[in-house]
Order: sequence, then C-alpha cells, then structure tokens
Amino acid sequence: MPKTRAQKEEIIAELAEKLSRLKSAVFTSISGYTMEDADALRQKGREQGVELTLAKKTLLSRALEKSGHAVPKEALEGSVLTSIGYNDEVSAAKMMATFMKDREGMSFVGGILEGQFVGADQVKQLASLPSKQELLGKMVGSLNAPVSGFVNVLAGNLRKVVYVLQAIKDAKV
Repeated sequence: MPKTRAQKEEIIAELAEKLSRLKSAVFTSISGYTMEDADALRQKGREQGVELTLAKKTLLSRALEKSGHAVPKEALEGSVLTSIGYNDEVSAAKMMATFMKDREGMSFVGGILEGQFVGADQVKQLASLPSKQELLGKMVGSLNAPVSGFVNVLAGNLRKVVYVLQAIKDAKV
C-alpha cells in the first residue's frame, strides 16, 4: 500500500532528526539481504550504538538535505541500508564490514564522516581503524608504562639488597 504524503513527511522528519545527531553514517548496497540478516544486524547494532534504517532513496535524499548533509544522487543507487553511528565514528563502518565478510551481495556505497560525504574506499579505511575503546586501552597502557618501569627500577634495588644479605648469610654459615 502506498504511503500518503503525510506519512512520507513524517518519515523524512524522523530520518532528518536521526541524521542530525550522527557521528558517522554508512550507506551499504544490500542485494540479497534477508530478514534473518536484518534481525541479526539490528541486534548487533543495538549492542554497539548503531541504528539501521532502510528507507526509499528519495526519502533518504530529502532527509539528508533537510539535516544539512550533501550526498551526490548517484551515490545512492540500488537498495541502500543506512547505518547510523551515534557513539563513535568507527562503529557503524566496523560493524557493517564484519557483517559483510561472508555475504557477497553487500558492498559499501559511501558514508558521512564529520558532516562530509566520503566514498566507499574511505569507508573501508574507516572500518579498519581501531575502535574508541581499543584506542583508550592503548592510551592507558602508554600512560601506565613509565609508572610501571619506575616501580620495577625501585623493586630491582630492593632485590639487590636482599641478594647481598642472602650472600652474607651464606658466607657466614
């Protein structure tokens, strides 16, 4: 059943609101996309703070314009799944890249990063970057390294004192 003009306007307004809050978005061509795929992907998306939207290209284009994002019309060809990342810039691209590994009919079309349209190659590069949590873990490890090194140096001096005392004890016995 076709949607009324009011329903379409409501969809555009809802999509524009979501797109205005994004950190990044990924557009994926989805030929061969099944309902099982959709359910699995939505579940992963909920866990990672990524929302998936499947809307007609004309409605998506209007919502993108309304939210202030310029996307070339030719970039949105075929059936397009939009993954919107709210938590960090990498999560949507990373989730879609892992999901597409064993599916042949899906490919990146493009995305939005920092308010600008980026091509499929740039989205693939974005997907290969470490996540925010991984980067924070590496930073904490880097900050902790000098402190743990200093502790080991101090412990080394104490160890040497213990070795000297043990050698004196062994020499007297």
